[in-house]
Amino acid sequence: MASLGARNPFRKLYSLLPIVLLFISVLNEFDFNYLNLDYFSFNFPFILIFFFSLKDFKHFDYFLVFLAGLVNDTVVGLPLGISSLSYCLICISTSYLRNITIRPNIIKDWFYFLFTISLINSISYSVLNLFFYYKLDLVNYVINNFFTFLFYLFFVSIFNYYLKGVND
Repeated sequence: MASLGARNPFRKLYSLLPIVLLFISVLNEFDFNYLNLDYFSFNFPFILIFFFSLKDFKHFDYFLVFLAGLVNDTVVGLPLGISSLSYCLICISTSYLRNITIRPNIIKDWFYFLFTISLINSISYSVLNLFFYYKLDLVNYVINNFFTFLFYLFFVSIFNYYLKGVND
């Protein structure tokens, strides 16, 4: 006999919350310009995609991640496919980590996240600078990388709390 919680329409919407959050974050282009903080930015979609791809969350579809990258490119004004490539590379690297990991460890995942976002930001910077002749400030990429790395542990605790609610 199926539980009543499985038939609840709000339960289905609650399980799709990570994808909804991803699209809200790429449409919103969240930044701190109104606070006059020059050197502070982090990439919330990277954290979201890395965590839910790593946990193999069944409602986190990679095609929707690809579409979110296209939406991000149109909102930010980048050439189409740059963010999608970055997001798909995150999905690929997390699926690799998920398959080789015997015992998950948050600290090892955190440093693998640093390696992944550093690699992806360097690829994105190189492609935009070499092929599309964008004049980019490397300091902004390093600052974004640093704060994204720092905020990962904070958001992991929130996302783990969310997963407990979904799995109950």
